[in-house]
Amino acid sequence: MSGSKLSDVFPPSAARDPQTPAQAPVADQPLGLTVHAMPLQGADTGVAGSSLASGRLKMLAILLVCVAPVVASYFTYYVIRPEGRRNFGELIDPQPPMPNAATVSLNGEPGTLRDLTGQWLLVSVASGACDAACTRRLYLQRQLRESLGKEKDRVDWVWLVDDDAPVDAQLRDGLQQARVLRVKHADLAAWLAPAAGHALADHLYLVDPKGMWMMRFPPGLEAATAAKAKSDLERLLRASVSWDKAGRESRP
Repeated sequence: MSGSKLSDVFPPSAARDPQTPAQAPVADQPLGLTVHAMPLQGADTGVAGSSLASGRLKMLAILLVCVAPVVASYFTYYVIRPEGRRNFGELIDPQPPMPNAATVSLNGEPGTLRDLTGQWLLVSVASGACDAACTRRLYLQRQLRESLGKEKDRVDWVWLVDDDAPVDAQLRDGLQQARVLRVKHADLAAWLAPAAGHALADHLYLVDPKGMWMMRFPPGLEAATAAKAKSDLERLLRASVSWDKAGRESRP
């Protein structure tokens, strides 16, 4: 206590005995106190428990980061689905599954439509004679696929020929990257359908990797509107990227 006298601290009975030789006066000193922190019982256990809980939270966060894109893509594609006002193409609901109809390639090899599953399909339908409108549509199909860049390998360019008319040799030269198959018109009409007042050959159709027809693009597609169709394709490819990869070889 700074400035306190000993006589102020102790009672009078504790005063010096008169017989005791006098001692030199002691200068007043302030009282100094040192406080030492005492270790708390169980502190080490608390730190270890905290570290364990922190580690578990980090592992859970890493797991959520890995799973989130898969959950989000499934939710976007199967639950939210792009709304009609955002799409250029018309969403089909319910989505008709691809029939197991017989096909024949231009080289005479037999097969079925179901052989095409495992890829996104950009499909056109036309006679083998392929008039000017058919030729323009095939060109736009090719350009749409090429415009997808590195994602183009996830999309097949498909021309379904619905009659026995021969395909011009010069046209064949430009179809090296296309899947061209002859299919009975009745089989196609039982699966795909045009908009009211239009023919099956007036549209491009989009089929998902599971073989479900899910979108129909407006008739009379031109280069000016093809960019809108491309936006639809890009959106769907982004939404399905976690479960759909390029190539059929890796598919079960």
